[in-house]
Amino acid sequence: MTDEPVISEELQGLLNVEFGPEIYEVEKGFLKKFTEAIDDPNPAWRQVTPPTFPAALVPTALLHRLFNARTPLTRLLNGASELEYLQPIKVGDVISVTSRLTRLRQMEGKEGPTLFMFTEVTCTNQRGDVAVKGKNTYVKY
Repeated sequence: MTDEPVISEELQGLLNVEFGPEIYEVEKGFLKKFTEAIDDPNPAWRQVTPPTFPAALVPTALLHRLFNARTPLTRLLNGASELEYLQPIKVGDVISVTSRLTRLRQMEGKEGPTLFMFTEVTCTNQRGDVAVKGKNTYVKY
């Protein structure tokens, strides 16, 4: 481990910056592939997405910046995910995903410094209704 700071200026500069929107069109083929991947043949999922579906609506712009930010820590874990469902997501919906880094926290772990990166994600449909709000914690160590 070097003397390089764990929470870099680059990471600090990402705090509370909104990323997106990233646009996802929910079409039958995408939903079919998703339900096959989670091995859930429930016919209800032909028109409405299953509860785990928002995990496929990835905020790539933010995650790319977080995961590639300069830091001496090289290992990464998904520490936690929390979803709040406000509207169903259906076939034909166009979902806009916005995201932001809300907090950084450094702690000393068993194997040295540990960095917690807390994010929030909002999924809004084409009518302007918020369908899902999410919180994620990513851990670098």
